[in-house]
Amino acid sequence: MRIQPNTVRHRPFRHLRLSFPCLITMSHAKILPSHLLLPTLLLLLFSSLACISAFGNTKGDEPRANDPVLESITMDPVERDTLFRVMKNMSSDRDWRSSNPDPCKPDSSWPGIECKPGLDNLLHVTRLDFGAAPNPTCKESATFPSEIFELPYLASIFFLDCFKGVETSLSLPPPTRKAPPPAYASLQQLSLISNPSFVGAIPSNIFSLTSLRVLTLSQNRLHGTIPDSISELNSLVHLDLSYNSLTGSIPSQIGRLKGLVGLDLSYNSLTGSIPPSIGQLRLLQKLDLSSNSIAGIVPDNLQNLSFLDFLALSNNNLSGGFPKGIAKLQNLQYFIMDDNPMLVKLPWQLGRLAKLQELRLSNSGYSGVIPGSFAWLRNLTTLSLESNRLTGGIPAGLSDLGKLYHLNLSSNLLSGVVPFDAGFFKRLGSNVDLRENSGLCINGSQSVDGINIGVHVCRDNGSDSSLPKSLDKSGGTPFQVRNFCFQLMGTVIIWSW
Repeated sequence: MRIQPNTVRHRPFRHLRLSFPCLITMSHAKILPSHLLLPTLLLLLFSSLACISAFGNTKGDEPRANDPVLESITMDPVERDTLFRVMKNMSSDRDWRSSNPDPCKPDSSWPGIECKPGLDNLLHVTRLDFGAAPNPTCKESATFPSEIFELPYLASIFFLDCFKGVETSLSLPPPTRKAPPPAYASLQQLSLISNPSFVGAIPSNIFSLTSLRVLTLSQNRLHGTIPDSISELNSLVHLDLSYNSLTGSIPSQIGRLKGLVGLDLSYNSLTGSIPPSIGQLRLLQKLDLSSNSIAGIVPDNLQNLSFLDFLALSNNNLSGGFPKGIAKLQNLQYFIMDDNPMLVKLPWQLGRLAKLQELRLSNSGYSGVIPGSFAWLRNLTTLSLESNRLTGGIPAGLSDLGKLYHLNLSSNLLSGVVPFDAGFFKRLGSNVDLRENSGLCINGSQSVDGINIGVHVCRDNGSDSSLPKSLDKSGGTPFQVRNFCFQLMGTVIIWSW
């Protein structure tokens, strides 16, 4: 249990500071091997929870967590009773009422709770976390506790792998004649992640949470459409609805969320097109719409997202060209757009994205040559262009990309001599895949040290020998192609307050 210093009621994060160096991690976790996914999610949880805390004034006359003044104050009795009702519904780890009769006291051993003193000289609950040790675990019969919104200073709610027995849904109590539930004005983070029994639709009155900055409802079993009213959450900074069964189109009003920095709607069943209004989200750093059924073109005004560093549109039905001004995305580091029927040539302007680290455009029907401008991408670590209809030779300049460690050009129509030397092959090893390009070959003088790159040795002096020379130094059977996967590495979402 942590205690934060005094602050004005309903504004527990007055000096809010947000840092978003790592808004790509959850998307990266999606393509980790299954046995690493849960540990990665737990790491993300601990990292994010460690950085969500309440700040108040920093005046020297405020009480501190170890101040004797805190020892003499207690909780509001009504608020304390509400808290015990929440705990009785959620967790059977202990008899919370008898074991911790005053859970906000500094010497309390109650885990998963954060309190702070108010101007009324009472301690108030500002944060509750459930589901991940050392926080309280959730019992099989636990359902979403709607009474949690009766806690008047509550700023953050976090449920991880919590609702697994009885089906439950997000229930927002309707406002009374007098006023809405107290927490509607104070709540800044609502996160429910990986809850297999968390079902139903996102309530249309979600807009009632007027101070909400972080809404994460990822890896649950939500269905229905994304309510238009979500665009009325004017304070929203991060919206993650990934890994659910949401249908319908992306609300066109989403462009109203002017402060949005992260938007993740991936792994749902969304249809329609990408609304041009997304181009109005000028502060957006992460946009992930992958693994839906979104069709149409990528709107040109995505070029307005000058802070964007992560763009994932893979596994949709997008077609046509890239945004005309795509070279304006000068902060873009990860561009992932595999598995779309694009059926166009690769634009040379992609070579202008100087910060680009990963470019993945496989299985999308691209034709023409690989632009020589790709050799300008000095920060590139992964280039994945497999399973397209690319022709011509491999640009020699790719061999000068010193940070490149994954290169997959397999299953195209490329031809000519592979322009890479022995040092290049040694550095990338089995992370080079050039197979199923019948026109490619490698000079016999180029040593690959037994690495299988899937390409035969060029015919001697242009002769018509019917069998290519094997690159296997044993001189025996041809290479057996070895499959490998790309792992997208990133950093951790950190909300620093």
